[in-house]
Amino acid sequence: MISFLISIAALILGYFLYATFLEKVFGIDRNRTTPAYHLKDGVDFIPLPTWKIFMIQFLNIAGLGPIFGAIAGAMFGPSAFLWIVLGSIFAGAAHDYFSGMLSVRHNGLSISEISGIYLGSWSKHLMRFFTIILLLFVGTVFMMGPAKIIDGMSSHILNFWIWVFIILCYYFFSTLLPIDKLISKLYPIFGIAMFVMTIGLIMVLFTGEYHVPEIQWGNLHNMTSYPEQTPMFPILFVTIACGAISGFHATQSPLMARCIKSERNGKFVFSGAMITEGVVALVWAAVSMAYFGDVRGLNIAMETHDHNTAWAANEISLNMLGGIGGVLALIGIVAAPITSGDTAFRSCRLILADIFKLDQKKVNKRLYISIPLFITAFVLTQIEFDILWRYFAWSNQTLAVVVLWTITAYLIREQKLAWVTYVPAVFMTMVSATYILIAPEGFELPNIYAYIGGAFLTLLVILLFQNYVNNKQGNILKAINIWK
Repeated sequence: MISFLISIAALILGYFLYATFLEKVFGIDRNRTTPAYHLKDGVDFIPLPTWKIFMIQFLNIAGLGPIFGAIAGAMFGPSAFLWIVLGSIFAGAAHDYFSGMLSVRHNGLSISEISGIYLGSWSKHLMRFFTIILLLFVGTVFMMGPAKIIDGMSSHILNFWIWVFIILCYYFFSTLLPIDKLISKLYPIFGIAMFVMTIGLIMVLFTGEYHVPEIQWGNLHNMTSYPEQTPMFPILFVTIACGAISGFHATQSPLMARCIKSERNGKFVFSGAMITEGVVALVWAAVSMAYFGDVRGLNIAMETHDHNTAWAANEISLNMLGGIGGVLALIGIVAAPITSGDTAFRSCRLILADIFKLDQKKVNKRLYISIPLFITAFVLTQIEFDILWRYFAWSNQTLAVVVLWTITAYLIREQKLAWVTYVPAVFMTMVSATYILIAPEGFELPNIYAYIGGAFLTLLVILLFQNYVNNKQGNILKAINIWK
């Protein structure tokens, strides 16, 4: 339990210390007019209270990731705690803060367009493709996931596909309506459910007879049942994405960049939401290990139930919190993905609007984009959920890689401390490259060949990036000098 407490304390300190440092690196302008004011349109560009923006950002990025991903990541053992803490602070907080603030500085532009500004047109086209595909995956997965949970909670009173249709209808209206009409009113309610769930689980951990494994040198190895098939690197770093670092977050930040009142609120909204999500992931990783006795017990339970993280989340919520608390927890579990799914479609609409330069003030222009999106998403529901989730996981981290390199290019151009994103960019490039080479949904190479191939691809990306920067912006080695 001591390691768990230290991990939570580290995340909180990370916000007050490292996130403040990132804010100084960026250099906020408190007097600069934000897009919420000078582009105000009553639909997407609307000044909102900071607490509401934080709540929306947190629920946008949370989804099933910090719950399902943390449960699956806990199967590796206490090493999951280290990745959540270090990933959230040094990778996730930097990724989310800079991507959000760059959108603020560029009139609320989507991350694909920002990437084109700093990495060139090839990056813009790649990111357009990646973000649209990723958001469609997210929207589809987060229709099917909640529908399965609600169907189970209601003892199959209604057909599963009826729940999918109900959620799809909600997504349709939340995508089309002005952000202050539906999303900003529902999210505080959903947010309370999420916070009640998290606080309740923490209280039960301390008052019940549960044991959370400590972080010790002897248990930082791969504790999954089949370590050769699920090597810790890179599987753990893709399994726990939301709750550490996630490219999906960069697709959500522009929504809030269009509503933020002042640049001084960026730290609380973007870094704060990321760190909060890290706490949620940490809690679920801890309760997963504790509820099933230990890491081995968790692995056995997951194998018995065919790696069903939804089953594990349901089992933990009802049995640890019981009664009303369990129901509130399950509402939180349902609310989390729904509040990511709706804004996934909304983000997709805005990205396509940016690409085709379509003004979104009139509802008919919003319909031109939204209707094809929902038709495509419904077609994707016919694909098996687990397959969609696996491809989402890799696409998500690959998107994070491009975002980190984009931010690094920006920091170099502005002669700021680029190492804050250069280091995580290199690491996550290695993670994504190795994963697609080693994973069953990828090339499924033997581990040793995947590691060699991942290292080669990472080196190639570094050299290409350095060549681009040298040609366009100056010497990268000078820019990443932490003593400059």
